[in-house]
Amino acid sequence: MLSLIIQNQNDVTEAVLAELQRASDPRFKEIMTAAVKHLHGFIRDAQLTEAEFHQACGVIAQLGQLTTASHNEVVLISGSLGISALVCLLNNGDQGQTETTANLMGPFWRMDSPRTQNGGSIVRSTTPGAPVFVNAWIRDKTGRPVEGADVDIWQASSEGFYENQDPGQGDMNLRGKFTTDAAGHISFRSIKPVGYPIPLSGPVGALLRAQGRHNMRPAHIHFMIFKPGYKTQFAQVYSSDDPHLETDVQFGVTKALVGQYVLHDHEAAPADDVTGPWYSLDHHFVVEPGEAKLPKPPITGKAAGERPTLEVLERNS
Repeated sequence: MLSLIIQNQNDVTEAVLAELQRASDPRFKEIMTAAVKHLHGFIRDAQLTEAEFHQACGVIAQLGQLTTASHNEVVLISGSLGISALVCLLNNGDQGQTETTANLMGPFWRMDSPRTQNGGSIVRSTTPGAPVFVNAWIRDKTGRPVEGADVDIWQASSEGFYENQDPGQGDMNLRGKFTTDAAGHISFRSIKPVGYPIPLSGPVGALLRAQGRHNMRPAHIHFMIFKPGYKTQFAQVYSSDDPHLETDVQFGVTKALVGQYVLHDHEAAPADDVTGPWYSLDHHFVVEPGEAKLPKPPITGKAAGERPTLEVLERNS
């Protein structure tokens, strides 16, 4: 039996790995063994000082302390380090082998968004912005339409806030749930999305400042596709004309999800009340066979009090 009495730094890793062998769950054992090896290896490679270790512990504690019912700092930093994007791409597209329309869930998805008829609007309170009329098609890997899929839609306002960040927006504004028809098609009306800065008040802000990065996300609309027999897919369709498309702070933009938001300024809109310029967006998604499972929403409450102040960082050249 390996003794847990430590003689030198090498003994620490060996002892921890040996104790992990007592675990009864094989997958838990596999994950934790890899985690210990990499964490101990990181500490050795970085020659982490005691002061730096305590600083890191403080950051980890702050991530939890700043995660509330209306804000998730843990999800935010996972995206800002590319971890969320990596996990997504490794688990979709034939386990990371092919292109996929799967993308980040993000921290603002809510369950039970209002069920809406195809062609309906998701603008539920006064919200400025150019109208956009969206058509989306869901197909399986063989190209067949997927009928009867529930598709959740959500996006930020033209001022850069999701409704659960913003006490001034009506509940469930810019959210809706649609069902695909026999052609695997849904359609809805919204406002053209705009890019927005992610919050800087916690460890994520400190991380970005230290790296000389901006905190902007390019404009996008979120989609979540759910149907039994298929793996639940989250996606974001990004606007091809956004200036931050190639420098997304969350590393989320993929070629398969760059959408063409087409401007129409001399054509009649699909709705009689639109008299000025409007946009259209057509996009196709491919879902994979698998388990239809909904995750726990990253946040569950709506912010109260004053609307948050948005701060924008410049990106170093």
